[in-house]
Amino acid sequence: MKVLNFGSLNIDYVYSLDHFVQKGETISSDALNIFPGGKGLNQSLALGRAGVATIHAGAVGKDGEFLLKLLQESGVNIDYVQSLDAVQTGTAIIQKDKEGDNCIILYSGANHKITKEQVEDTIRHFSTGDFLLLQNEINELKSIMKLAHEKGLKIVLNPSPMNEAILALPLEFVDYFLLNEVEAEQILGLQSSTKDSEEVIRALHRQYPTAKIILTLGGEGSLYFDGEYMHRQRAYKSEVVDTTAAGDTFSGYFIAGILNGETVPKAMDLAARAAGIAISRFGAAPSIPLKEEVLSFSFSE
Repeated sequence: MKVLNFGSLNIDYVYSLDHFVQKGETISSDALNIFPGGKGLNQSLALGRAGVATIHAGAVGKDGEFLLKLLQESGVNIDYVQSLDAVQTGTAIIQKDKEGDNCIILYSGANHKITKEQVEDTIRHFSTGDFLLLQNEINELKSIMKLAHEKGLKIVLNPSPMNEAILALPLEFVDYFLLNEVEAEQILGLQSSTKDSEEVIRALHRQYPTAKIILTLGGEGSLYFDGEYMHRQRAYKSEVVDTTAAGDTFSGYFIAGILNGETVPKAMDLAARAAGIAISRFGAAPSIPLKEEVLSFSFSE
């Protein structure tokens, strides 16, 4: 059983600010740091650092070659990543405030230069039972999902960043949803948060009854529901330095746990511990811990 992450590869420009810039405002940044990033890359790194043999597919410009090296250093196969001459690697402009929260502007670049030919050439190397991980930072998602479904791959979708394009996808093909409450409510068509987390996850399961759903709740932890079994996982507290890759770390480690045959509670606990470490570190990709660190890290109550 193999896991393919068909996902984004970005260069992150992180500006440290007192507060997020407002309309019409000009402010100075305390620091600028440049990091590897992208939800696809982050989740592949989390899978690789969790000890799972991972294959990444996507595209970069020539300015993104260092991203491929980083993936390889974490044990990720990059045979299905295209390096393009005439396009820039995807970019994220990240504002990080003094509380450690962030807001992000994305430029898709090479991430939106995926072709149907690349999709077909990649998916044909995988078969029934293999896992496919997707986010919403590349193009051709509908083609990828249709081909993967036809071949019997298990589709894991993290619908982030959430937009109307997600609703046009064949979401009935999804085997695992990994998403937060806002994303779940948007898929359900709710205008505002009017339900508690258990009501939201049950409503989403009624809409997609064959899917297993993992709902992340920030500082309140996370929730799993598959139609029969409900499990609530607490969040592990640590000093918040940067939340940028916490969700991606959780996603990668949860999938790694499932692929390694762990129970849902154990996979969610491992993922929560990894995310707890990630928020205590600066940067996206650099904050994702190795499995040995996750197993040995001691959290204060």
